[in-house]
Amino acid sequence: MTNNKAFSKIRHNSRPKKPRSYGVTEIRGPYYNVMGERYLRDIMETMGEHVDIIKFAGGSFSLMPEDQLIHFINICHEYDVKVDTGGWMEYVLTQGIEAVDHYISECKRVGFDIIEISTGFLTIPSDDIVRLTKRVQAAGLLAKPEIGIQFGSGGTNTVAQNEAAGLTDIDKAIETGKQCLAAGAYMLMIESEGITESVDTWRTDMVSKFVKELGTEKVMFEAADPNVFAWYIKNYGPEINLFVDHSQIVQLEGLRRGIWGNAELFGRVLTLDDGKNA
Repeated sequence: MTNNKAFSKIRHNSRPKKPRSYGVTEIRGPYYNVMGERYLRDIMETMGEHVDIIKFAGGSFSLMPEDQLIHFINICHEYDVKVDTGGWMEYVLTQGIEAVDHYISECKRVGFDIIEISTGFLTIPSDDIVRLTKRVQAAGLLAKPEIGIQFGSGGTNTVAQNEAAGLTDIDKAIETGKQCLAAGAYMLMIESEGITESVDTWRTDMVSKFVKELGTEKVMFEAADPNVFAWYIKNYGPEINLFVDHSQIVQLEGLRRGIWGNAELFGRVLTLDDGKNA
């Protein structure tokens, strides 16, 4: 796959080449709409260079014919794109540890790279989340624990429903994240609910605390709203790890590269070009 581009004499921000350890873009793939080979290849042939991970909606892959699922994953791998299960672990957990072990082994067999350890609708001790992280890593897969501050995150709650459910202790979430990273987690996923999604006012102080305590290299923020990912880039730079919808790849990469932006960002998103990045 060649990366030759037209207009090569016009400067863009440099970006690390894949596989990237920072500035990672994860996109939401098959969700409530079907994404087949033709649509997937359209994305990969045009913008695959800018995509690091594609994530299924939790469990949607279990509705697909196995041969089509494996084919989908293989196409992603052709473009050096990792494939993430999305948040189905908490559903599997309700069926016991044997189901969890079966799930992990099946994920490996069909070719998944990342298992997200989601707990938005379950109350699980931190030690158990750490044990799940180790179990996934021991199977040769990448564990991506999901942490956040909103009870019931990952659903379709309204602002009022989230306020009624209440918030978890951010210090506890951070401590769980630190333990998971120490156990070998590939990356932490910070849920947007309660922070920038389904809230009347963004809780940017929570973002600051996550960044202060966990850094940015091993943390990914859910930001499937253009105003949200523009805010992250404005405040934390173009190499922040972000999860967006697949329809937003071009908009996000344009901001990362500094080639466009809103009134606050246009011409102001810069990276130092050391001659090593594309």
